[in-house]
Amino acid sequence: MSLELSGTIKSISEVEQGTSKAGKDWKKQTFVIANNGGYNDAEQIFAFEVLGEEAVANLTKYNKVGDIVKVNFNIRTNEWKGKYFTSLNSWRIEKADNTQTVEFEGAVQDLPF
Repeated sequence: MSLELSGTIKSISEVEQGTSKAGKDWKKQTFVIANNGGYNDAEQIFAFEVLGEEAVANLTKYNKVGDIVKVNFNIRTNEWKGKYFTSLNSWRIEKADNTQTVEFEGAVQDLPF
């Protein structure tokens, strides 16, 4: 299921990295956007993840705190020891003015320069 949400980037976290049980290195980064589409037009925040070395590099290369963006994402839930963890996995970010698009899976980039 692919969803879309627009808002302003409020924060971009430090890069997290490690090694999986299978011995593969991984990287991920979280960014938070806020929009005013909530109850009584109150600001709502959403934390998205990007996964993989290229996606992490592209997140901070093309996006900054304060940018107004449209995010395409998938919702994913994992179970671990009887507890459930839900994450919003971003696979594409577009600037609101459509001058820049970064797609993380497949690394499609449509830049104005």
